Amino acid sequence: MARRMILMLVAVAVFVAVIGSVKFHQIQTAIAEASAFQMPPEAVTTIVAREERWPSELAAIGTVTAVHGVTVSADLPGIVEAISFDSGKAVRRGDVLVTLDTSQERAQLAAAEAGLELSRLNLERMRELRQKGVTSQAEYDRAAAENEQASARSGEIRAAIERKTIRAPFAGILGIRQVNLGQYLRSGDPVVSLQSLDPIYVDFAVPQQEFGRLHRGAEVRATAEGVPGDGFAGTITAVDSIVDTATRNIRVQATFPNPEGILRPGMFVETRVSSGEGATVVALPASAISYAPYGDSVFVVEQVQGKDTKAYLGVRQQFVKLGGGRGDQVAVLSGVKPGEQVVSSGAFKLRNGAAVFVNNNVQPANDPAPKLEDS
Repeated sequence: MARRMILMLVAVAVFVAVIGSVKFHQIQTAIAEASAFQMPPEAVTTIVAREERWPSELAAIGTVTAVHGVTVSADLPGIVEAISFDSGKAVRRGDVLVTLDTSQERAQLAAAEAGLELSRLNLERMRELRQKGVTSQAEYDRAAAENEQASARSGEIRAAIERKTIRAPFAGILGIRQVNLGQYLRSGDPVVSLQSLDPIYVDFAVPQQEFGRLHRGAEVRATAEGVPGDGFAGTITAVDSIVDTATRNIRVQATFPNPEGILRPGMFVETRVSSGEGATVVALPASAISYAPYGDSVFVVEQVQGKDTKAYLGVRQQFVKLGGGRGDQVAVLSGVKPGEQVVSSGAFKLRNGAAVFVNNNVQPANDPAPKLEDS
């Protein structure tokens, strides 16, 4: 009985040893295969890095303002008798916009002119009597003063009548009218906006450390979202004499020709000021940059040495220092050398050392001055 038990234990031990040996070899084989396994290559597009000369520009956000811009308002109170303009039309300086009712003033003017005529006649009589020595100098002076007062009164009423005819103070484009026939206007009530559009100002602010790069006459380019074309060209005509203590920015004013009236007061524009000869940079499409909190990087395509000492086409993650942007492009100041092949799209799915397959049939946008297209 004891012998059978011993034989059974020996058999079980041998069986366990055999099974353990087999599993050990299987695990070792799996580990070796896992170590030698390589992910299939990812399809990417690439671009060859080249140096470019970028002009030195200062970018800022600007606001369009009119050289002359007012809200025409009523000078004196009165009822609107006539409206002589259409909303959105161009007017010349002095054109009549609105006429207020002046019936009361005209009646007062008639009475004042009658009094003026009477005082003139009295003055003529007093002059004749004075020449004959019949009347005193004081009486003659009193008649002359009364004539002057009557003339001043007539002039005052005529001025009031003229002030109730609202005219354009300068040539420009009208806005939307804010009055109606028969409406009672108080003094200061708005009538219509009037803006002079050619030329026109663009105001923008730049940091105080950039002040030395600005000067009167420097060229400025402005682009507005939704406005077709390559933008507008103007020049700096004024730089503010003080720096804003809250933002430490200095205000700059540029003047732009605007014969077609495309730029309108209040519009948001992007401005670029030429300020120097420029710098040499490596320009890459923005899609090539992998942005991350710990640093921006690109993937450089090159021959990579695998664990099995075999070379394959892979990528090396390279951290870079970025400069400004221009259209679809971003300036790389350091980290990429001219002639290196850089992944231009598909970088989001890569890691350092990943195998890649280059397919440049379709390339991402890489235009330094892209134009808006209809969607």
